[in-house]
Amino acid sequence: MKVGEEAPEFELEGTNGRFSLSKNKGKWTVLFFYPLDFTYVCPTEVTAFSKAAKEFEKELAEVYGISVDSVAAHKAWIEKLGGLNYPLLSDINKEVSRKYGVLLEKEGIALRGLFIIDPDGILQYMVVHNNNVGRSVQETLRVLKALKTGELCPVEWKQGEKTLGKA
Repeated sequence: MKVGEEAPEFELEGTNGRFSLSKNKGKWTVLFFYPLDFTYVCPTEVTAFSKAAKEFEKELAEVYGISVDSVAAHKAWIEKLGGLNYPLLSDINKEVSRKYGVLLEKEGIALRGLFIIDPDGILQYMVVHNNNVGRSVQETLRVLKALKTGELCPVEWKQGEKTLGKA
């Protein structure tokens, strides 16, 4: 799987019902994988994405968090967190984490992987890193906005700034 290729199709049960990537075509999709519910760094990311949910909505993008926990565990965790503004998906069989190349087979959990998929189902951005470090929600939004311009965006580009034009 590489940027510029079709994102791997999947269907998972989530806290808001069943989700299928193919049914999300026509929308920008942000998928972020995280190791486990009820851990230390994960709630900081999960709640940060929730706080930014309206900003993603303004960009016509939907956010989905994915871990190997069950839907029941997700629901219990969401209740403990005080609610979320987007659904969590259960990859209890670890198939989607494996497809997206983020599964740590030995540990049976996912790395922190983030994927931005365009409305045509093409993977436009991916970042995967160590589980000890949380991701930047603001950087995710910046990259999403840059991708949506369809133009060349220089380092540290922010919405409203000049682009370098079409490639």
